[in-house]
Amino acid sequence: MSLSATEIWAVILALGVGTFLLRFSFLGLGGASGWPPLILRLLRYTPVAVIPGLVAPLVLWPAATDGSPDAPRLVAAAVTLGVGLWLKSATWAILAGAAVLTAMLRLGL
Repeated sequence: MSLSATEIWAVILALGVGTFLLRFSFLGLGGASGWPPLILRLLRYTPVAVIPGLVAPLVLWPAATDGSPDAPRLVAAAVTLGVGLWLKSATWAILAGAAVLTAMLRLGL
C-alpha cells in the first residue's frame, strides 16, 4: 500500500497536532504555577537533553555514508559545539554547524 504525498502530510500534521494536544493538556492546562520549583527548573533542561540524543546518531552513524562517520559531520559537530560554548547561543551554533557541513559537503571534503 502506498500513500500519496497529501495523505502522508495529513498523517504528519495529525500526529503533530495530537502530540501538541497531549503535551499541552499536561503542561499548558495544568499550569506551571502550582508545580514545585525543582520540577520547573528541571523542565528547562529538557531540550538540552533531547537534542544531543537526536543529533548524535546522525553524526556518528549517518545513513548518508552507510553508518560510517565522516569528516564533514564530525567537523560540523565540533564547530557547533565550539560556537555554542563560545557564544552561549543555540541558534548561532546550529547556523554555524549547518554552514560548515554544507560547505564541506559541497567542496567534497
